[in-house]
Amino acid sequence: MAPTTDLSLEDIHALVLAVLQAHGADAANAAAVAETVTRAERDRALSHGLFRVPGYVKALKSGKVKGDARPELNATTPAVMRCDARNAFAPMAHKTCLPALIEAAQTFGLAGVSIQRCHHFAALWPEIETLSEAGLVGITCVSYLPWVAPHGGRAPIFGTNPFGFAWPRPGQDPIVIDMATASMAMGEVQIAAREGHAVPLGTGLSPEGELTTDAAEIAKGVLLPFGGHKGSALALMIELLAGPMVGEAFSYESKERDNGDGGPAQGGQFILAMSPDVFSGTEWAAQTERFVDRYGDIDGARLPGAKRHAARRDPGPRSVNTPLLEEIRALLP
Repeated sequence: MAPTTDLSLEDIHALVLAVLQAHGADAANAAAVAETVTRAERDRALSHGLFRVPGYVKALKSGKVKGDARPELNATTPAVMRCDARNAFAPMAHKTCLPALIEAAQTFGLAGVSIQRCHHFAALWPEIETLSEAGLVGITCVSYLPWVAPHGGRAPIFGTNPFGFAWPRPGQDPIVIDMATASMAMGEVQIAAREGHAVPLGTGLSPEGELTTDAAEIAKGVLLPFGGHKGSALALMIELLAGPMVGEAFSYESKERDNGDGGPAQGGQFILAMSPDVFSGTEWAAQTERFVDRYGDIDGARLPGAKRHAARRDPGPRSVNTPLLEEIRALLP
């Protein structure tokens, strides 16, 4: 087990802010990413927190990501918007488009945004939880670099292709699903490799195309979709929604144009917001709570996202991998 160092959430935020600004991000861009990283550490989602900071820095240093980008939002219809992120990190694009998306969905019942020229490197729940806090249902998906083989294949064509779904519960934690269509997110595989942990058989293949539980071999080889043909079909759906649907590239095309710096590739994001108040016209919130009560009566059942929501109620320090922390601190001037 690697050694750890305790850091407060305030210190984590300050560290990320300082590192990003030292490598070309202006105050607004650095703050947007630092907030996202801190929220991941707060929720103990280690594969999307400080673990990502070296990759953010690589993208800034290579010039692939513009540290002073100001995304531009344009309405194509009253309920559909297009956001040109202008090669910003995704959190900066979300700061630009989510307020307008919320207003449109509350007005028309449904609204969507396509984000182009975006560099997404984080979990999906921050953006869709923002929608749920406004009383909206949120759905989003992104593609990425091709790391996942389709069912029956051994060559990658899909990204890990996660999707997120958030359902509002007034006065309660929302129901939040955030999952890769790969058997495991690549960040989790990389952390398992770093820690020397085995992963379940079926997570991926070695470079020779053999099933293995060795995370380091899978990181060099290929991931598999979860659930066989079912996960593969969902990954295909996300390739279409996060690619041509939003005017962006497929995962394999993202790799072909990427500079290979180790930072997040350029891609697209699809976000849909829906108002249950407008759609339902009934007591949807009370109906939801009746379902949640019934669900909670099942021994061992836990709502998606509940573990993250429980973690965030602890305001104390977080245990950070010490070698990772030293790597990040070494990026400071």
